[in-house]
Amino acid sequence: MDKQQKVIFSGAQPTGSLTLGNYIGAIQNWKELEKDYQCYYSIVDLHSLTVKQDPQAFRQANLSFLAQYLAAGLDPEKNVLFFQSHVREHTELAWVLSCYTYMGELNRMTQFKDKSEKHKDNINVGLYTYPVLMAADILLYQTDLVPVGDDQRQHLELCRDIAMRFNNVYGDTFRIPEAHIGKIGARIMSLQEPDKKMSKTDENQNGVIHMLDPADIILKKLKKAVTDSENLVKYRPEQPGIQNLMTIHATLSGWTLEQVEAHYEGKGYGVFKNDVAELITGKTEPFREKYAAYLADEALLKKVYSSGADRARERAAVTVATVKLRLGLV
Repeated sequence: MDKQQKVIFSGAQPTGSLTLGNYIGAIQNWKELEKDYQCYYSIVDLHSLTVKQDPQAFRQANLSFLAQYLAAGLDPEKNVLFFQSHVREHTELAWVLSCYTYMGELNRMTQFKDKSEKHKDNINVGLYTYPVLMAADILLYQTDLVPVGDDQRQHLELCRDIAMRFNNVYGDTFRIPEAHIGKIGARIMSLQEPDKKMSKTDENQNGVIHMLDPADIILKKLKKAVTDSENLVKYRPEQPGIQNLMTIHATLSGWTLEQVEAHYEGKGYGVFKNDVAELITGKTEPFREKYAAYLADEALLKKVYSSGADRARERAAVTVATVKLRLGLV
């Protein structure tokens, strides 16, 4: 890898199937980024331990998520794909950074408050210190850019604060990461609540298109998608449901929003929804075929994640060695 290239890091928990929102808002952009950046994509399995996991199901979920990344077109030669738990420097740096993070900062994390409400029977320390491990994930690779949604901006700001605090005491040690915002389609919304981002954990699964959904399910979800009584395909704020479907159409078809509007003038929502469903199926069917082939080849998956961990560890070890030197550890 070219050491002059800027570094991008992104971590995702291995929960269920990638959504259409993940594919359009993140992974399609990632495939473009690999041309110009060193890209580290970690399946952050350790973060998932804040919720109790069934070991066998969890192992399968991790392998499934890696197979989905490959099916989505991420090239393991051009991108570093690895499991967080395979690079021990993540937890090592997290402890150091926890000594430079204030209780007041963690108390302000809205995601901790939200998750504590959902998991009242398991409000554990890991849930509380989650943002520190996330900061370590990012800073470990001297990351320049982090693709983040609105829900993670607070965590990235904390990461930046911790890095600057450490640098102010010990000198230039960590790069200060910036947020990376994708192009059109960066925010795909729920089909049922178009004011909310599409999420794989949404309680109403009719609002979510999963990349592993078969064609008939996709069509059913599109037919149920919230619209309005206008029956006009127009990109305007008073029609959030149609705005969302137009964004999906434009991103998958390569058309401009103006072209989408012109094409569906006078055609109504039924035709429009059917066409959007066809466009989505055109992406998801080959995805599901590739996914099944990758998931069946565990030897290949092992080769990918082992090679990825080796490459990640190479860079991570340099950062940790520098941190230890700065701290005066023998």
